[in-house]
Amino acid sequence: MVKRSSVIAAACVAVVSSASAQAPPASPPYPAPKTAPPIVTPGITNADPPSDAIVLFNGKDLSHWRTDNGGPARWIVRDGYMEVNPGSGGIATIEKFGDVQLHIEWATPSVVKGEGQERGNSGVFLMERYEVQVLDSYQNETYYHGEAGSIYKQYPPLVNASRKPGEWQTYDIIFHAPRFDEMGKVVDRARFTVLHNGVLIQNNVEVYGLTYHDRAPVYIAHSPQESLALQDHGNPVRYRNIWIRRL
Repeated sequence: MVKRSSVIAAACVAVVSSASAQAPPASPPYPAPKTAPPIVTPGITNADPPSDAIVLFNGKDLSHWRTDNGGPARWIVRDGYMEVNPGSGGIATIEKFGDVQLHIEWATPSVVKGEGQERGNSGVFLMERYEVQVLDSYQNETYYHGEAGSIYKQYPPLVNASRKPGEWQTYDIIFHAPRFDEMGKVVDRARFTVLHNGVLIQNNVEVYGLTYHDRAPVYIAHSPQESLALQDHGNPVRYRNIWIRRL
């Protein structure tokens, strides 16, 4: 007489064997990579440029920059930083970019003048169109989507991570450029991830269009690569240690 437990055990073995025979392969159902990831040597610190970065400002000159109309950049360079020369106009990179990782350090004036949007105002414009706001937002009230780290007039920062006036601050930005079809219609919106002083303040947000200050955002088709621009808003904001990586 066969014990009931032996029958159950045999049945279990049969089920397991059948399942094993039908189990999918261990490898994913897509081809394995055939090339190794390229080697990039990181900087000594997270603020230092890695080996594949383009250094846009080395603290010495503005050779990578031009004015809005293409002339030589006329901002002030001294002591390892560049400073907005109020009234001289914004500056933009000679080289153009699409998807990027950007590191940039900035400081608003240590002597506080004005309030709201008149206090340490500048801006970092990806593709000369999509702005991450620069502002002295330390104990300075203004509209929320105009604070430091906002995607201007579209997304306020998740938190206010601002340091005191005059102190150096950092933005680490991951930017994905918009894509347009052959008719000029946007098919993929621009996207931003931003860390302010190491704190996540924009988490892969989709931009609604150009970051206008006086009208609703809208997309206007443009080239897949455009310049990085810094704004002259009439305040002597300083910048240093600017580097960028193509993605």
